[in-house]
Amino acid sequence: MASLKDLRNRIASVKATQKITKAMQMVAAAKLRRAQDAAEAARPYSERMASVLANIAGAMEEGEALPLMTGTGRDDTHLLVVFTSDRGLCGGFNGQIVRLVREHVRRLEAEGKTVKIVSVGKKGTDLMRRDLGSKIVARMDLSGSRSVGFANAEVVAEKVTELFDAGEFDVATIFFSAFENVITQRPTAQRIIPTEVPKAAEGAAAGANLSLYEYEPGPEAILAELIPRNIRIQIFRALLENAASEQGARMSAMDNATRNAGDMINKLSVSYNRQRQAQITTELIEIIAGAEAL
Repeated sequence: MASLKDLRNRIASVKATQKITKAMQMVAAAKLRRAQDAAEAARPYSERMASVLANIAGAMEEGEALPLMTGTGRDDTHLLVVFTSDRGLCGGFNGQIVRLVREHVRRLEAEGKTVKIVSVGKKGTDLMRRDLGSKIVARMDLSGSRSVGFANAEVVAEKVTELFDAGEFDVATIFFSAFENVITQRPTAQRIIPTEVPKAAEGAAAGANLSLYEYEPGPEAILAELIPRNIRIQIFRALLENAASEQGARMSAMDNATRNAGDMINKLSVSYNRQRQAQITTELIEIIAGAEAL
């Protein structure tokens, strides 16, 4: 049985931990509002960009599409760009993303595909090192940035396009956590190369209710500018969604940790009081017995 001193030290230690988790919860709550606003503001822009690409693609003749839009025409090598956090203490946030990646890798390998991984974030690299380490072709660390910016997305996009131009992969998919609310963050996979616009483009070609435009310069010249930018936009949106999801997950995790610390303090306090009362009772019995002996 632990001594009274040990119980006092443990109670003090848990109280100190509770103060830290409470402070981290408050910091995450403050950061969450800004991150959530940024993620929600980016959604309409990225969706509109996809709509514009679909409209332009529908006006193009067959065979005019650019490689970044149509891909290499093969489906042999897949590049998975995995976005995770650089810091921990955010519950199952990183584990859920990596779990989705593992399922995707198993499915692709069962189909005889080759898989390569670009890991963005320290925690994802650590989680994937044991079973997927041999597939990681690049590791990227964004911990030096105070907040997510478009420059971060450009760095990742340049690496992806560089690998594509070198013929290192045929299909690229990004993995991130889409923010829904503080409690729910949804692991998501989104293909960025080839660009996911064929369905909308087919609808436009079939006479769907889309506006008709005349393009100057031609669609090919416009797509040459828009498609690389769309890749950056989709990556930027994934980074923003991930940032909001990370803060939401950290806020929930620190709230749970604070509650658990409170429960532990209560249990330790009860044990301490019982043991102290038993010790006082024993001392009283010894005093009374000694007085009667005299």
